[in-house]
Amino acid sequence: MKIIIFEVEEWERGSFDSLKESHDVQLLENKLTLENAGQYADAEIISTFIYSNLSREVLEQFKDLKLIATRSTGYDHISLDCCEDQDITVCNVPEYGDNTVAEHVFGLLLALSHNLVEAVDRTRRGDFSLRGLKGFDLRGKTLGVIGTGSIGQYVIQIAHGFSMEIIAYDIYPDQELAERLDFTYAGMEEVLSHADILTLHVPANEKTHHLISDREFRQMKEGVVVVNTSRGSILDIEALSRALGDGKVAAAGLDVLPEEPTIREESELLRSFYHEEHNLRTLLAGHVLLRLRRVVITPHSAFYTKEALQRIVVTTIENIHAYVAGKPINVVSED
Repeated sequence: MKIIIFEVEEWERGSFDSLKESHDVQLLENKLTLENAGQYADAEIISTFIYSNLSREVLEQFKDLKLIATRSTGYDHISLDCCEDQDITVCNVPEYGDNTVAEHVFGLLLALSHNLVEAVDRTRRGDFSLRGLKGFDLRGKTLGVIGTGSIGQYVIQIAHGFSMEIIAYDIYPDQELAERLDFTYAGMEEVLSHADILTLHVPANEKTHHLISDREFRQMKEGVVVVNTSRGSILDIEALSRALGDGKVAAAGLDVLPEEPTIREESELLRSFYHEEHNLRTLLAGHVLLRLRRVVITPHSAFYTKEALQRIVVTTIENIHAYVAGKPINVVSED
């Protein structure tokens, strides 16, 4: 089969050798875009990461496409409606960085609770003063976990190591899990009103779009800390900016922003004036947050460890082999 794998880093290339034994495999560094899709329209299988364009407009150019093997857990970047219309199977990597992302949550939290970014920058300048660096302990704080899937569970386990109290919300509460990991389920409003620190671990879909917005911020404690390592669309970035401005939110740790691919490339900012798919107000809010001392933002790197990346590659290859063998695994569909 004709297989094209996009967004390939140099270290990955050898990992895909097993596919070359039976298939025509092309490895590309570049993303799949609307502009270049026509060059690869004869592909039967494609594999991308989250920064490629897998919209209907792009996918309709592929007349022989049978499988999309996304190298991610999330698949909100793929037009599943189009895939259903064209009978394209979509497979993901359901678990690869659960502990990895959970560890990053606490990296963000410790950076906020100990003012590490400012402390390191100041010390590098030869300033050893403690002025403005007073932080706060995690011990004894109530951690609100929204979503108790695999990543949320690792977060809960790590939180116990910091002697935190844990309260969680999930649309499908698992009491056996709660007993095993020693935490308490509660309704969304109760979690919001009791949490000293709130961390988000839900998938991106229509139901979770702006799950945390002005209404939810009003229900939170004064001085709450918010962490988001899931998807940028979960958190209303404009509402967060307002909550930071009025002091409702004391600090925020973000690994994702709603328009992060565009923000990453400054040249796209002006172009966004002319493209409806990019919300300019959201883009500007993201840029404002990047400059606030009470906000720590990382470039969607929570998953980015050598162990997690290797698990992604291994599972992706397994997904392709299984599909070709007529026994597809890790198949996703619209909820």
